[in-house]
Amino acid sequence: MLAEWRLGQIRRVLYSGGVIAYPTEAVWGLGCHPLHGHAVKRLLELKQRPVEKGLILVAGDIEEFGFLLWDLPQHQLAKLQLSWPGPNTWLVPHQNRLPHWITGEHDTVALRVSAHPLIRQLCAACGPLVSTSANPAGRPPARSRLRVEQYFHGRLDDVVAGNLGEQRNPSIIRDLQTDAIIRPA
Repeated sequence: MLAEWRLGQIRRVLYSGGVIAYPTEAVWGLGCHPLHGHAVKRLLELKQRPVEKGLILVAGDIEEFGFLLWDLPQHQLAKLQLSWPGPNTWLVPHQNRLPHWITGEHDTVALRVSAHPLIRQLCAACGPLVSTSANPAGRPPARSRLRVEQYFHGRLDDVVAGNLGEQRNPSIIRDLQTDAIIRPA
């Protein structure tokens, strides 16, 4: 777990529009505050990823996504509650409650509630974060801090020390409305 002073440093970086790297369940991730458009733009440039693809948001608790989930049908909300926290990412209708730099060209947004203790601590302190694998497009996701440093050569505002979780692969992505699997685990 992060010390309170360290958590404060990371919070300041995120709230000021910084981009960080941090360990997730399976690979290292890049993250930023989802409402800082310039931070998201910088993250996308680091990854060489087009904004049209959209991004995943991660939280430590389902309540952090309440502004997106409050009017879902009960059966859809139950699916989310049964699968979280854990390695399940769901495409959920965003109802224009998020900026286009998060949703891309989609009418859904990818959401995950993590079971990783470090992510849960970060999100409890900072709110939901952008979460995308720490790698330039077309390169394998970073599975070590060293690989993060090699990929991004000091262009990140902070690298949060910690261990990867026990997952071998990034989370499965499913559509909440159709149950279609978009990306297998």
